[in-house]
Amino acid sequence: MRVQDDRSLLRGAVYRGDGGAVVALVHGQLWPDYALQLIGDGLLAALPRHIEHAAVVAMDCVRRLRDRGWNGDDELADQIEALLVTGARPLLRRLPVELDELAGLLEGDQEGGGGRIDVRTGELWHRAAIEYLHQCGEEDPDGSDDPGRWLWVDTVGSRAGYRDMQEFIDTITDPERAERLGIAIQGRGAFRRFKDVLARWPVELDRWYAFTEERQRGRARAWLAEAGYVSSRP
Repeated sequence: MRVQDDRSLLRGAVYRGDGGAVVALVHGQLWPDYALQLIGDGLLAALPRHIEHAAVVAMDCVRRLRDRGWNGDDELADQIEALLVTGARPLLRRLPVELDELAGLLEGDQEGGGGRIDVRTGELWHRAAIEYLHQCGEEDPDGSDDPGRWLWVDTVGSRAGYRDMQEFIDTITDPERAERLGIAIQGRGAFRRFKDVLARWPVELDRWYAFTEERQRGRARAWLAEAGYVSSRP
């Protein structure tokens, strides 16, 4: 099965909140590459329901997250451990925002990027949408009567994404492929060239998508934790 197929099954279970399906997919199995963040979110749904084998899988996930140590891994491990030990979640404010959407807001174009999150609903407002409302003269609920309503998000740009490409190249075992990709990321247009070159090898392209999605998800989780929040949605 391809990496993307594995992740699609896992992602579907996580987004349905089907902790039992998540445990069934990974218990006693070879875990999908670069899926610890997704698996962890599924376990957050499974543990409160005392699903069989969930605790065993959770302890293994915590260990792997700690060992890997990517951005957001410790934060997720803390969440899982809190449920394992006390049955309670860490003392962070719960925010119903989707991590994938937040990652897109955080790592968008620096010019005109960023935006804000409605802390009551988890709704994301891109800066372009806010500016459009202003240009059209439409009312924008800017929170002037409630300054605590919005969590503002400044885009961090493409630097982290560029590091993802560099680190992914380090995982390529074929020296010729690694060399071609290393050349592709030099100079302007690096992201487009990288994907164009990687598209020659579909298995590696699938692996790249899994790798970068996992990294982005972790960075979004770490950003939220620093702001004092934890996502209550996958």
